[in-house]
Amino acid sequence: MEEPRSDATSEKEQVAEEAAFALTGMTCAACAAVIEKTVSRLPGVEAVNVNLASEKMTASFDPAVVAVREIVEAVERAGYGAAPLEEASSAPGAVSEAEDVQRAAQREHERRQQRLLVFSAALSVPLFLISMVPPFMETVPRALAALLERVFGGMWDPMMVAKYLGFVLATPVQLIAGRQFYRGFWHALKQRTGNMDTLIAIGTSAAYLYSTAATFVPALENEPVFFETAALLITFVLLGKLLEARAKGRTGNAIRKLMGLQAKTARVVRDGAEVDLPIEQVVPGDLIVVRPGEKVPVDGVVVEGRSSVDESMLTGESIPVEKNPGDAVIGATVNKLGSFTMRATKVGRDTMLAQIVRLVEQAQGSKAPVQRFADRISAIFVPAVLAAAAMTFLVWLLIVPRFADPGLYAEVTPFVKALLAGTAVVVIACPCALGLATPTAIMVGTGKGAELGVLFKTAEALERLEKVDAVVFDKTGTLTLGKPQVTRTLAFGISDDELLRLAASLERASEHPLADAVVERARSRGLALDKPDSFEAVPGRGVAGSVEGVRVVCGTRKLLAEEGIDLSRAEASVEAFEDSGETVLLVAVDGRLAGLIAVADTIKPESREVVRLLESSGREVYMITGDNARTARAIAEQAGIDPKRVLAEVMPERKASEVARLQDEGRVVAMVGDGINDTPALAQADVGIAMGAGTDVALEAGDVVLVRNDLRDVVSAFELSKATMRKIRQNFVWALGYNTLGIPVAALGLLRPEIAGAAMALSSVSVVTSSLMLKRFKPSVR
Repeated sequence: MEEPRSDATSEKEQVAEEAAFALTGMTCAACAAVIEKTVSRLPGVEAVNVNLASEKMTASFDPAVVAVREIVEAVERAGYGAAPLEEASSAPGAVSEAEDVQRAAQREHERRQQRLLVFSAALSVPLFLISMVPPFMETVPRALAALLERVFGGMWDPMMVAKYLGFVLATPVQLIAGRQFYRGFWHALKQRTGNMDTLIAIGTSAAYLYSTAATFVPALENEPVFFETAALLITFVLLGKLLEARAKGRTGNAIRKLMGLQAKTARVVRDGAEVDLPIEQVVPGDLIVVRPGEKVPVDGVVVEGRSSVDESMLTGESIPVEKNPGDAVIGATVNKLGSFTMRATKVGRDTMLAQIVRLVEQAQGSKAPVQRFADRISAIFVPAVLAAAAMTFLVWLLIVPRFADPGLYAEVTPFVKALLAGTAVVVIACPCALGLATPTAIMVGTGKGAELGVLFKTAEALERLEKVDAVVFDKTGTLTLGKPQVTRTLAFGISDDELLRLAASLERASEHPLADAVVERARSRGLALDKPDSFEAVPGRGVAGSVEGVRVVCGTRKLLAEEGIDLSRAEASVEAFEDSGETVLLVAVDGRLAGLIAVADTIKPESREVVRLLESSGREVYMITGDNARTARAIAEQAGIDPKRVLAEVMPERKASEVARLQDEGRVVAMVGDGINDTPALAQADVGIAMGAGTDVALEAGDVVLVRNDLRDVVSAFELSKATMRKIRQNFVWALGYNTLGIPVAALGLLRPEIAGAAMALSSVSVVTSSLMLKRFKPSVR
């Protein structure tokens, strides 16, 4: 009989923590796999994710079993560097000490690689000239041989002088510039795995050691040497890694740009005086003075003054937004005209900008399911390549000489030909480009989304969105404005303005949303409203009272019927208005019907266009609402949604079950809601898209957050997902196609190893550059 779990066990399961680490020393996807495998073997570690492009690792672990220090030590034993990343506790631009260390290490690594590249090229280029360029091949060894004869005497063979010179030039390149590859090879060997360093170390060592033997072993002195192959191979790899590092650095520009938006100081009112303080010292409740042209330091509320604020960094809208007392302002937006005083409500890591930065970092650090494909290939790639290289060597050494034309070996022996072909296979097959195909595209895609106000919380959401074939929209606040408005009026015996004035004067005493719509319309027309002499609210029916000594009744047909008012002349109009999805308020003055006021939660101007674009892309669009079927169908018709796909009279608690029903029918569902009462449905959907103009609730709900309340961003999210996944597939095709074509070409002996090295290095640069093209993405409806 199974014993129930103890409370201690339950508590233990709940204390799992997640920590982020900055990594250094990785060169390819196999390195990332080695770190993941090493850390995952530690007791207490539940999950590990290493991102090659961002050079970061996240680990979920039980702190009661394993400590952060032990995780760092495990990474270091594997041959790499690691430092825990602490969450910045102040402004979003603030970084932890570990992040500073990582960035400094990355900059130093780049400078060191640049110095090694210059050193390697300074020796490799002369070596290439005397080994491969005919004029130099003849003149330099002869001149050097003559010089040696004059200095030391005796006879010096120009061919041997060329070999000695090649050894002198290639050895520093091999042992100094190439030392990092040997170090990585050794660490990989200790972990019983392979990586890019394994391939480079084996390939260059084969060419270098053979050439050294052919130089100093008398029995091989007539054999050619290939010092230039080893030296140029290291030089090209160093060049490729330097270009790759710089290109990878550009993939994180979105995060750096977001961080750079934050103001550095704030003008805070302390003890009655204005004091400029670092942004980190601002606390909630502080009064802050913001002058024209300055950035809003933190999130808050205007308490005094008026101005217009450029919120384009958050919403993408270039038109400044008017701000009055009581209006919210967001940190990092720009004050354009007037000065105002605001009260800080959120500071540091609680600000909207800080939350956006965290979401983008979270997405960029996560791993898309499609990445598993690359991980599986990388795990077996190095052993497979070494096997292919060994097979190539044996075929060229033992089989080809039996059948080939003797002219094929006019210049080199079968052993040399086999060595060159095998080395070329080892070098050209490095899986670097494959490992970078997904993470670089994810980093650029999610960064571009942040610029557009479309926040993907995970890479998985970005990938899954492309597969969605059914989009469910909540009605109120999503397809519609979420605020009732007067749509039209119909007066009997009095003017429309008089009808509105009397009704609004009465309704101003009510707190009902429909009353607010009537009062707002009257005020927008500049009508002067009077205070009612008497007022009575009739729950569920309307209001009644006296305005300027005249009895006014405003409400439903039932309320007016109880007042004995004849409604016959309005029956047809009421039914027509209701068929259009409008709520009708009937107004009676002094016992006679005075007119009708139609109120509706109107659809957003862009709703119809968004529905059309989604359906034209092959997706079915549904609307879900708690409204009655007649009103729901009317709204759906205005939005261009098929009435058959209207889910009406659905209470909030049942929305999730309706989404589940569509999933049971085999559809991949995206739910679009306002992130408040739609949370269960957002969680149930394959992809939850929360619209909330940057509210905290919206940031927590759903997988995709649309910062603006603009439905067109739903289309932008789908288009960006499609563009990113298309780019990932293009990267895979390039990386795999390159290896698929390169390995046979090298195995056929048609590619010198140094050229293979250059092609391998440039393939990684090409993949990263291809991903950077996503920065040009422009949504069709922006």
